[in-house]
Amino acid sequence: MSALANRRVVVTRAPHQAGKLAALLSARGALPLLYPCIDIAPPESTTALDAALREAAAGHFDWLILTSANTALALARRLAALALPMSALSGLSVAAIGPATAQAAKDHLSVDVSLIPSVYVREGLAHAIQPITGARVFLPQSALADDRFAEALRSSGAIVTRVDAYPTVVGSGGVTLPTLLAAGEIDAITLTSGSTAANLIARLDAEGDSRASIADVCIACIGPKTADAARAQGLHVNVLPENHTLEGLIDGLERYFAEKRVAL
Repeated sequence: MSALANRRVVVTRAPHQAGKLAALLSARGALPLLYPCIDIAPPESTTALDAALREAAAGHFDWLILTSANTALALARRLAALALPMSALSGLSVAAIGPATAQAAKDHLSVDVSLIPSVYVREGLAHAIQPITGARVFLPQSALADDRFAEALRSSGAIVTRVDAYPTVVGSGGVTLPTLLAAGEIDAITLTSGSTAANLIARLDAEGDSRASIADVCIACIGPKTADAARAQGLHVNVLPENHTLEGLIDGLERYFAEKRVAL
């Protein structure tokens, strides 16, 4: 029997992304509890994004770089609003930060990703795509993303058009997590981005939860950036897999609870 059997595991992903992680947890016998801590919305002004999408459709870029699955969905929504076909981006070479983002690109934009780094972080992607001197790069990102990745690409010689594709907002709905935490009915909380970490605490604070109630709960982070964001919120990270994927996260959780069971 899986060490995750009957473990109550919180999924903090956006509603449109939660299904896969919940299904993976269920397949190992866990009880996934949805508590969306992020969601995406259109940018306040879509002028720059719309202009870049029209330029991409006209063949003005060589590369499309996707640093999150949310970006693929945001682009698809905006293409639909502009009455541009999904095939508008099919003439570009596409790079994605990891396999989940590559799958989102295929599902939402009908494009095949030609480059995925061996390490699923922005630095790995910047390294994998070099050298690209003179390449025209379309880089849509979250409004919260800083300019370091764009600057890394520019320093390698790329001509980068970086635009805000969506803002990340605090999620809503799901289980009544403060009540469940206070009753000791949560075994683990999964975090799959820095935003889920920050917004988890924001939601709990807004809903009157005590930080003490989360102290004994396993915090599982998909990768190092997420773990850094969790620690910045005062959380102790218990699971940080070497494989920065949903499957790796599940494997890490299972190992954690297997070791905990042996220790008892």
